[in-house]
Amino acid sequence: MKLKKVKGFCLSIALVSLSVVNFSCGGSSKSDDFNPDWNAQSQHGWRGPDRSGTYHETGLLKSWAEEGPTLLWETLDVGKGYSSPVVVNEKIYVTGMTEAEDTEFFSAYTLDGKKLYQVDYGTPWKESYPDTRTTPTIVDNRAYVISGMGEIVCLSTTDGTIIWKVDGNKEFGRKVGIWGTSESPLVFDNKVIFTPGGDKTSIVALNATTGETVWQSKSLRAISSYVSPLLITHNGRKQIVAAVMGHVMGVNPENGKIEWTFTDWAKENTGEKIMCNTPLFKDRRIYVSNGYDQGSFMLELNDDATAVELLWRNDDLDTHHGGFVLVDGTIYGSNWLDNNSGKWVAVDWETGKTMYEHEWARKNKGSIITADDMLYCYDERRGTIGLVPATPEKFEAVSEFRITQGEGPHWAHPVINNGVLYVRHGNALMAYQIK
Repeated sequence: MKLKKVKGFCLSIALVSLSVVNFSCGGSSKSDDFNPDWNAQSQHGWRGPDRSGTYHETGLLKSWAEEGPTLLWETLDVGKGYSSPVVVNEKIYVTGMTEAEDTEFFSAYTLDGKKLYQVDYGTPWKESYPDTRTTPTIVDNRAYVISGMGEIVCLSTTDGTIIWKVDGNKEFGRKVGIWGTSESPLVFDNKVIFTPGGDKTSIVALNATTGETVWQSKSLRAISSYVSPLLITHNGRKQIVAAVMGHVMGVNPENGKIEWTFTDWAKENTGEKIMCNTPLFKDRRIYVSNGYDQGSFMLELNDDATAVELLWRNDDLDTHHGGFVLVDGTIYGSNWLDNNSGKWVAVDWETGKTMYEHEWARKNKGSIITADDMLYCYDERRGTIGLVPATPEKFEAVSEFRITQGEGPHWAHPVINNGVLYVRHGNALMAYQIK
């Protein structure tokens, strides 16, 4: 482990013929010690507490020093990957891939960057961009991840022991595009949600305690997308909003029934629909945006969540894979001009009107999160992070600095926890004081 001291901080499966492999797991990993309050917001993982990229913190800095916020620590041993860290109960959890690109692993760190353990759990995608994508989902004392080859895995957060593992490829007939499985698991009500796509099913639920199959949806005859699903509540009813290629769908979380689909995807509804972003939900409305000139659109649920109506389209904001956020009635994100360029865009939630489309000087498109009325924009090409007031009048970075550690594209989404900004770039993980 390469750990750097900064400003006084001390930084010093075998598969069998069964589809579910259960492992002996001592201590707090035992099933009878796994008793989370499923009615509470106990899930921690992809893009913050509600998968929206919004972090509910206040009192954060409104500008940074010229060199950026104070670097607390950095480590260079999290492995190759595009996934984000998750901070829960005084620990940091992150997934990575070995340099040989043959194994994905799960690691835990202390809040001052000391590695507690590292455990191999699965097989990376073998083709284009194999680096680990799955951001862990943490519930109580368990972590849930999905490998690039579609293995759904449950681990103990105490020591990394594997509790159960399911081969989603063999079990559900997974079918994928050229970037494999790129999903962070949705976990709630003792269910783990996975979207394998294919001819057998489109989306499935596994028992979070045992890994056994709870339900399988019908198949929409489409390969899986790269979208991590979202749990919403509308008129007192829960529903999973998920996607397979060319389809957005609403799924009953109790039985897997697909209650609605939307396929009128773009202006020219032809070709493969490459989908990477988790939708936004607020007040019966669902916002969807994806790159490659697919634009974005707003759907509205009917009263019993069995159908959707298209409200508006916007051709300016077609987010590649950096996500988008909603702040005070405005959607913010970056668009796709080509794989190497994009602008930063603001769109009105109610009407779909473009408020601005801004070229960030010598920067690129990238990922975005928000906290305390500020946007944190992370340029994917040069690694610049900009601090931008969330105002629909203009895009103006009041402060910015560059991430210089790590390798590869800057595709991991940043994370904020307790006044600290965590940034992952390839094998590097850095923590910055922003409060």
